[in-house]
Amino acid sequence: MQNQVHSIRRPLAAVESDRQKEFDAFVRDHRDRAIGLAWRLVGGDRAAAEDVAQEAFIRAYAALGRFRGDAKMSTWFTRIVLNEANRYLRWRWVREKWAGEMPDEPPGPAAGADDPLLRARIAMALGHLSRGQREAFVLVHLEGHTVRETAEITGRAPGTIKSHLHRALSALREELGDLAPANPQHEEATT
Repeated sequence: MQNQVHSIRRPLAAVESDRQKEFDAFVRDHRDRAIGLAWRLVGGDRAAAEDVAQEAFIRAYAALGRFRGDAKMSTWFTRIVLNEANRYLRWRWVREKWAGEMPDEPPGPAAGADDPLLRARIAMALGHLSRGQREAFVLVHLEGHTVRETAEITGRAPGTIKSHLHRALSALREELGDLAPANPQHEEATT
């Protein structure tokens, strides 16, 4: 009987070891991308993004045994990063409110432009989007996920993601329209 129990434990330990190695490789391969996604979602704060990504990896590791493999591990993990970024933003908002430094809007993500003023302007425009619009825009246009993957990550219908994308793009065009390069043909027609 004892030999049977021992023989059952040994393969279980080997499976856990393999899963640990797989997760270690996953962390190495996805660390920078997780920080980048978190950076966009929390408003361009590098330290906060690293904290969010680290907490997401901790939560993913703790939940690894519940990962069923129905989706790609990267899709599953992106959802965890998204949840952690939202948790961070909620707590930051509460801390700022408690301290009396309540902003008009919760801060939004920033784009990776080289110009700090442009980066701040884009972050403000993204911050004016609703949470759903911001998540859809960041995941599709900045992270490269498909509409279907984004729907799976966020738990929303693909049609809802498309609607959020349309509204986000319309709002960003309106708010950042003056940044578009001038159209020489349009200028000639108006002179």
